Amino acid sequence: MARALQLDEAATGHLFNLARSVSGSGRNSPSSSVQRVRPSLHKLLDSFTAHPAFIRGRRTEVLGMNPLAASLLTDFLPKPVRHRSLIRPAFLDPEARQRYPDWEQVAASMVGTLRLDAGRHPHDPLLAQLVGELSMNSEEFRTWCADHRMVERRDGIKRFTHPDVGYLEVNYEALDMTGATDQTLFIYTTEPGSESEAKLRDLAARLNSRDAAPKG
Repeated sequence: MARALQLDEAATGHLFNLARSVSGSGRNSPSSSVQRVRPSLHKLLDSFTAHPAFIRGRRTEVLGMNPLAASLLTDFLPKPVRHRSLIRPAFLDPEARQRYPDWEQVAASMVGTLRLDAGRHPHDPLLAQLVGELSMNSEEFRTWCADHRMVERRDGIKRFTHPDVGYLEVNYEALDMTGATDQTLFIYTTEPGSESEAKLRDLAARLNSRDAAPKG
């Protein structure tokens, strides 16, 4: 069927996930549980002092991130678990929208990622709650969710507008974590000698200076 419909790799995987859910094989998946990142991966994130890095789980939830990623994106970890999804502020927080110069492309891609996740875990009540909240509060989400797009990008370019350092471009790589189901490591890098590299270095220096400042 996938060949007949000329589906790409992401769409083919989604088709197989739907078939498994219909057969009932997805019902025993612990998809509604809270995901955890093992301590060694937190140490790995902290080792990337010059590059933003974070781990994304199901429902586009941020499971761990280093300070540079928290500054560039949003510091998700202090938030309640149900508010740690990348897609939630992308649609519901006007300030978060301003961080993406090409917001429409980024947000639509997140919708496609969420649809793939729904195919893998069709009985996840937390995912259903997230989709319900976004559908009730965002017309764009309702529209893009209805067009059945599916996206799973493993590399590319992202553009940001940071309140302290301004516009910058990063290259990203998405790497699946061995031994950790549905956990993906994202690493952002910049072109050597570029203005974006200088700005990212400046942002890292600001964070280091803030952390070194005396408390109280």
